[in-house]
Amino acid sequence: MGTFIDTVTRTGGTVLDLLRRFSFKDAIDVAIVTLLLYALIKLVRDTRAGQLVKGIILLVALYLLSFYGDLLMLNSILRAFLQSTVIMVVILFQPEIRKALEQVGHSKAVQSITSNLGGKSRDGAETRAAIEGVVEATAILQQLRMGALIVFERQTKLGEIISTGTLVDAGPSGQLIANIFFNKAPLHDGGMIIRGGRVCAAGCILPLTASDSVSAELGTRHRAAIGMSENSDAVVVVVSEETGQISIAVGGKLTRNYNRVTLSETLFAELIGTEGVAQGNGLLGRLGLNKGKKEGR
Repeated sequence: MGTFIDTVTRTGGTVLDLLRRFSFKDAIDVAIVTLLLYALIKLVRDTRAGQLVKGIILLVALYLLSFYGDLLMLNSILRAFLQSTVIMVVILFQPEIRKALEQVGHSKAVQSITSNLGGKSRDGAETRAAIEGVVEATAILQQLRMGALIVFERQTKLGEIISTGTLVDAGPSGQLIANIFFNKAPLHDGGMIIRGGRVCAAGCILPLTASDSVSAELGTRHRAAIGMSENSDAVVVVVSEETGQISIAVGGKLTRNYNRVTLSETLFAELIGTEGVAQGNGLLGRLGLNKGKKEGR
């Protein structure tokens, strides 16, 4: 009993000594490590990497068993395998590591810093014209039951995606966009990239989402839209060829059932901000299109 009390006393003294020496710098250090661990656990939990982590834990457990059980051959094999753990983790978790770094780059704080360093952003007039052209084109394509996949580039540059298609570099009129996605046109089967308020390229190959939670009723266009929004901060507009339904993908999330009014409002909010929404609503009011009600998404 006395030994137990002495142990508890020594442990309590050690904890109190550590608390006395605990500074504000240490609190920041602990908070940062906690946030990193939380982000890592969340990333692993939400992806297929969880199965890989279980496999690595099993290998480590086998290594410890072989070490303490004097299983020399098994221990030497596992030791040689685990010596290259860092390289192995980078290779196995490359998609998850890339996704995590891209999410950091897409964060509002980082984008605010890069925007300030880069000076003033471009005039919103070009972006407004592009939004109006896309809204007009989607209305045409919706009536004709023709599919479309339109990507608005934002902070993340999409040069590698643009290189997979055909350069266009044209003004974003509704007629031009609708003609490109006409089902007999050579560039209709791919994505269109809008950069700086202009149609930059068409017929581009977009990455498909690897998420298992995507509804089975969604086709390749919608999966490409989600995948593009997962890999960048782009705003992606989709028109379904089967149903004519208009959808928007942002940040890996797909919202559906847009009409001409709600599509315009959402694009102005995402690409320009609240001032753009007000100006867009004014334009729609002048055109007599503001009578519609916002549909559920």
